[in-house]
Amino acid sequence: MVKLPKVLATSVVRSTHQGESHGGAYLVDLASARVDQVLDWNTSGISWEGRGADRGLRGIAIHNEYVVLAASDEVFIYDGAFELRDSVRNRYLKHCHEIHLHEGSLYLTSTGFDSVLRLDLDSGRVEEGWTVRAEGWFGKLYRKGALLRPRLEAFDPNTDGGPVPGDTTHINSVWVDETGCYLSGTGTRHLFRIEGSNLERYAALPTGTHNARPFREGVLCNHTRSDAVCHFDKRGRISAAWPLPVFAEDRLEQADRPADHARQAFGRGLTTWGEDVVIGGSSPATITAYRWREAAPLQMVNITMDVRNAIHGLEIWPF
Repeated sequence: MVKLPKVLATSVVRSTHQGESHGGAYLVDLASARVDQVLDWNTSGISWEGRGADRGLRGIAIHNEYVVLAASDEVFIYDGAFELRDSVRNRYLKHCHEIHLHEGSLYLTSTGFDSVLRLDLDSGRVEEGWTVRAEGWFGKLYRKGALLRPRLEAFDPNTDGGPVPGDTTHINSVWVDETGCYLSGTGTRHLFRIEGSNLERYAALPTGTHNARPFREGVLCNHTRSDAVCHFDKRGRISAAWPLPVFAEDRLEQADRPADHARQAFGRGLTTWGEDVVIGGSSPATITAYRWREAAPLQMVNITMDVRNAIHGLEIWPF
């Protein structure tokens, strides 16, 4: 038997209305299937005046005794009891998706600026930024499948000289380890690695991925377009796949569900437990644990049957 961990999950409620919950954060014990909601974004006590209109919690990182949660244009820092302690904003952070912690620095995706930012958690200052952009005629060729590489440009996120808003590569995933900073988006067709001033292709990927990261000599990701968690080799060939759960339609909460905004088995949120357990999130808010190369789930915990409620971030809970 595999002893499964607790995970912290965030969710975003798609197609929501004013006055309704825009998602929250949940502690989920995968061993017992117990779920505790630790934050409701609509009643979190945060004043939204002067902040972005986009709500909902996204990427997660855990630093010492603090829990770091990303929203669209702001990073919130909570203690272990989920009391808000601090927040950080930057002019170049917009539509943040995933975040990743490495050696005291928090790396944040900024989809609205085609960028990745590095936040020093000790100082609370955003120190560096990199833009990965494919625009103009180059962008048109790139999106048609030309074997081109987006342009990498470093910038100072504390000045006005950074990039203009734009979403040409839809960067949604970042992963950093001792070998470099890896990033990808729904349309990049590769997991890229920043190597000094160069942008290198680490591995080929299909379009429509989230949460891509190096894993077992390849890339582990949510292949959202195929409703599965997948592992690809570096040439982009699929080597393992775990289908995300699909429920009978009569079990779903159908209220106000535009087809282009919310659907079942939308895969988002991904973490691992050791080398043999893969844990993925999907909508309606469900967390599923799989053993490596076994398609049948080890455990599945459903939080709500509201199909608009989509898991976004997943992280192993260490406390």
